[in-house]
Amino acid sequence: MPNAVKAKLNRLRAAERTPKLKIRKGDRVLVLTGENRGDVGRVIQVDPTKMVARVEGIRMVKKHQKADRQRNRQARIVDMEAPIHISNLKVIDPTTGKADRVGRKILEDGSIVRYAKTSGAVLDKQG
Repeated sequence: MPNAVKAKLNRLRAAERTPKLKIRKGDRVLVLTGENRGDVGRVIQVDPTKMVARVEGIRMVKKHQKADRQRNRQARIVDMEAPIHISNLKVIDPTTGKADRVGRKILEDGSIVRYAKTSGAVLDKQG
């Protein structure tokens, strides 16, 4: 009986796994659609469960911030980046400076890295 329970828990955990994304924090990306189409920025934050990313200086919105006495913060209006769906972004190849598709490959040492499809340049930092 316990094996059936473990099997069901494993199936549920497999359904909850977040997908591997081609975009990571710190990447330079090009916005493909929307009001900021053609703009380039650096990724600040990525949320794989919602498939969105925040890009520096892109899709700026005003957020009304409440006063907080515990943090000694006054009420104000803050400019911040709104999230953009991953499908509307494309990674910029560091060697050519153009937007490019991203793939994954396994190196000789067994590590998996992202690379630009057209130039073959590795996007991840080796270390």
